[in-house]
Amino acid sequence: MLEASPSSIPSAVPSGAPPLRLAMVGMIEGNGHPYSWSAIINGYNPVAMGACPYPVIPKYLGAEPVGSVRVPDAQVTHIWTDNPADASAVAAASLIPHVVGRPEEVIGQVDAVVISTDDGFDHVRRARPFVEAGLPVFIDKPLATSLEELRIFTAWQNAGAKIMSSSGLRYSPQLAACRAGLPALGELRWLSGVTTKTWERYGIHLLEPLFCLTGSGITSIRMETQPDFEVAHLLHRSGVQVTVPVIYDAAGAFGAVQLCGTAGQSSLRFGNTTYQNFRGQMISFIDFARTGRASYAFAETVELMAVLIAGLRSRAEQSRRVEIAEILSSLNP
Repeated sequence: MLEASPSSIPSAVPSGAPPLRLAMVGMIEGNGHPYSWSAIINGYNPVAMGACPYPVIPKYLGAEPVGSVRVPDAQVTHIWTDNPADASAVAAASLIPHVVGRPEEVIGQVDAVVISTDDGFDHVRRARPFVEAGLPVFIDKPLATSLEELRIFTAWQNAGAKIMSSSGLRYSPQLAACRAGLPALGELRWLSGVTTKTWERYGIHLLEPLFCLTGSGITSIRMETQPDFEVAHLLHRSGVQVTVPVIYDAAGAFGAVQLCGTAGQSSLRFGNTTYQNFRGQMISFIDFARTGRASYAFAETVELMAVLIAGLRSRAEQSRRVEIAEILSSLNP
């Protein structure tokens, strides 16, 4: 049985001690964030990065002037990966000075930790040592895909833990421009955004930016499912309806968004701003680790995870419409 602990969480961020030292922890198949996030913070070695097994990463890093790719007053100083062979390659590419044999070895050596895996079913185990040590922790999306794990994260945060999680699309310049243009659409009636892979792994990539457009208040979800293709239909308390098609093999359609309102419609396509998205995401966490002030409420992440979990419940129960309150009310049994 998983248990939340401890009852209070001390602060571990030293005051007035730049650069902020970060550890990058975890790497699983299909996710190259240890390469990209570390490079965005530290800068990178273009030759070593050329051997990165995710070609898109050196491509979008290479679109920026090499000398501009780093975050001042912060450094990824330590790395651990699930496969030890990966750690030395990431360290060489992203200029990380220390490779550790166990994740817990970074405690006492860094000021904050990034859990860089998108396996939302395993984040409590990965985060626990650092939360209990009082370190600010960023956790790759999705934070949790089970009610049990979400309950623990909520208890930790209520006890004072500094936890942040998000999709990089929250920081997309395209999303910012779309939000600025919302008044011209009148009252929103319908939004849709296409994602890929699976609901549990990539649903959050479209849920989060759509949530930024509607605001809090998703009331229910129904998942219509067929092999390798499903559609999430969400209702919002404002009356807005939201659909999120999840087309498992349609990476080329990922990020297509449509908005319809009483006075007009607009569309956007997330793409070609991956560097800017990830840079904004990492700077947001670095600021949070330094100050303890988040750029958005943790309650937003909790609501989004409740929607994600409700979608999984709907899928498992023959497309039953699941109320989000059903999930949220279970967080404090």
